[in-house]
Amino acid sequence: MNTLPRLVACLSLAWLSVPVHADALIVVADRGGASALPYYEALNLQPRSDMASPRFESPRPPARAFSESDMLPVRSMRLSPGEVARRVIEAPGLPPLFLVGDDERSRTWLRQRAPHLRELAAVGLVVNIASPEALATLRALVPGLPLAPVAGDDLAERLGLRHYPVLITATGIEQ
Repeated sequence: MNTLPRLVACLSLAWLSVPVHADALIVVADRGGASALPYYEALNLQPRSDMASPRFESPRPPARAFSESDMLPVRSMRLSPGEVARRVIEAPGLPPLFLVGDDERSRTWLRQRAPHLRELAAVGLVVNIASPEALATLRALVPGLPLAPVAGDDLAERLGLRHYPVLITATGIEQ
């Protein structure tokens, strides 16, 4: 009897016994060592049919819509009004932004720098502000420039800042 047809039949039957959903095993590197299988078996991670699946409740929407005044007051504990030394940074892609607060130094700085800030299309972050009225007063100083109340502590830490007002661009920090 010809062995080739028998071999083809055996290989066909073996191929049919492989589950269709199984992914092929890809070994990236085999550096020897002991199998971790005993550790996984000890964890008994197989799904159990006697356990009910946990119920997850979706969060309820707020009773009312939030507004900008709900974010106030904003206090940035790591930032205060003061002098900022000019320095070079490398932050490609960073859009121009500036940090100010509700203080006389920031108001004067905004009045003096408003045309340049508009030219840059800079975004303002108000890092210390108490009320919606104070925010409206700052916005009136620089019409057309966006000002948003934002806690600045994380940004201050990342950029090594301690004071504002300050302009931050992709290439530098300056007052």
